[in-house]
Amino acid sequence: MNKKIGLIVVSLIIIIAGFVAGSHFYKSAEKERLGFLAQENAKLYYPDYAAVYGAEDAKVVVTEFLDPECESCRMFYPKVKQALQMYSGKVKLVVRYAAFHRNSVHAIQVLEATKKQGKYWEAMDLMFKYQPLWANHHNPQPKKVFEFLPEVGINIDQLKEDMKDPEIMNIIEQDAKDLKTLNVRGTPTFFVNGKPLEQFGIGFLYSAIDNAVKENYPNS
Repeated sequence: MNKKIGLIVVSLIIIIAGFVAGSHFYKSAEKERLGFLAQENAKLYYPDYAAVYGAEDAKVVVTEFLDPECESCRMFYPKVKQALQMYSGKVKLVVRYAAFHRNSVHAIQVLEATKKQGKYWEAMDLMFKYQPLWANHHNPQPKKVFEFLPEVGINIDQLKEDMKDPEIMNIIEQDAKDLKTLNVRGTPTFFVNGKPLEQFGIGFLYSAIDNAVKENYPNS
């Protein structure tokens, strides 16, 4: 009888040990698969609400703090999209906001409201394209954005209603807190898998992306 009990106890220990080992292996494999996204502070660079451009399972995350009214952001925008195309499926862009200009909040409200019509990235393209018209620093006319957004099929009446959603201001306020935490002082500011660029510049951004791709996709 004692031998049977002993065998049962030993069997249970083996089963539990196997479960623990399997669980540890799974967690390690999952952490390896997710890479940067498995880190505890990943949400600081990649919150659930942020707009994402690129493959969902991409391991390289480029977080950009931008201001729709920022001229440098407008200049960088097509170059950033080019980088994503160069590493298709491996890199994604996460947009955070830094409302540093006079009409930035209004522009961000517009962008966020277009999500409800599924037109966020189309709106981003147009707002940067026409930025000199609505965001001229000497004669800003933020409401002009409503004149050209219908080009991509955006319903302006619905947009204006959606802009009233209080959640949009919550997003702007949370991004403002996070940019202070990360010491973001200008736009655009980039982080690649949570790491700041060595220096500001498109060449340094491309280099950081390339290094992160090689690190996370060593066999490709």
